[in-house]
Amino acid sequence: MQISVVIPCYNETEVIEETIKKVKSFLQKNYQSFEILIIDDKSTDNTLEIIKKINNIKILRNLKNHGKGYSIKKGVKAATGDWILFMDADSSTDISELSKLSKYQKDYKLIIGSRALSASEIKIRQSWFKIFLGKLGNLLIKIVLCTNIRDTQCGFKLFDKELKTLFNKLTIDDWGFDFELIWLAKHNNFKIKEVPIIWYNHPDSKVKWYGYLVTLLQVFKVRLNILINKYK
Repeated sequence: MQISVVIPCYNETEVIEETIKKVKSFLQKNYQSFEILIIDDKSTDNTLEIIKKINNIKILRNLKNHGKGYSIKKGVKAATGDWILFMDADSSTDISELSKLSKYQKDYKLIIGSRALSASEIKIRQSWFKIFLGKLGNLLIKIVLCTNIRDTQCGFKLFDKELKTLFNKLTIDDWGFDFELIWLAKHNNFKIKEVPIIWYNHPDSKVKWYGYLVTLLQVFKVRLNILINKYK
């Protein structure tokens, strides 16, 4: 079985080399066959120059800055693995947490790393305002999209290659693509499992407070897409 690890990045000079080093080391110890895909979202710092110096990774580059969702979609479409993991460039969820998710591969098709379960561990917390917006967002997603997932937005998700077809139907290019993907997986009867993970809030996170508000509005975009049968 081959696994593909997709890592979107934008201006990640400080962290990207260490993240790739950790991912490589973990995969070499635990998988016979793997690939690492780095998608640079038109970084304006030295991120691209750094990743170009690293051997045995696949590099894709957006010609302009599109957003996290767009970058992950691009990486997923290029991935060749039987299973695909996408994770954040700052390793807010360490690659070693993949061991927890992979235990459920036999029975589930989409396995979500979660910060919101009783066994989840948050080592470095976000500000109270971001925590409030995050909880509000997940409540809104539950109500509007009728999902039972407690944490849709954690950037650590493992899925079977069968779900690749769903990525062609995604309409959101930034943070809201996560709950759009989850709704599509549920709608297409793919079994979903939420798994507690250890998570660190990176102090230089690219998610700003206004990004949460934009993401909340995207919940209603997905609802509208459902009503007009856009996902058929």
